[in-house]
Amino acid sequence: MARLQLEIVTPDRVVLKKEVDYVSLPGVEGDFGVLPEHIPYFAALKAGWMHYVLDGTTSYVCLSGGFAEVADNKVQILVDTAELASEVDPSRAEAARLRAEQRLQKAKMDSEINIQRAEAALGRAITRLRAIKLQ
Repeated sequence: MARLQLEIVTPDRVVLKKEVDYVSLPGVEGDFGVLPEHIPYFAALKAGWMHYVLDGTTSYVCLSGGFAEVADNKVQILVDTAELASEVDPSRAEAARLRAEQRLQKAKMDSEINIQRAEAALGRAITRLRAIKLQ
């Protein structure tokens, strides 16, 4: 059976490069899946977790927003940040979630706090914690 070449790239590094059987991604217009022989496709990605399957084993990756290009049995993902679920430190992710929740509480009383940044930080922390649980 044909496989897909999956590549996840950030400005700092190539996070993952391997052949896989299936990829599921968090598109801004809804999640979508990619199998071998998929038609060429380009999509904007929202922050969240993606997964891929190789020989029946599912693995998860936390992504910031970015883009995905599908062509010629290759899925190339370009994002600001990406973290394999197996690399996520649960205690750091939980601490980040608590900090973001506290910041949102303070934002109700302090107009200097950027609510959108605090909500984004909370979303990233929750995504990381969910990916750990799924792994």
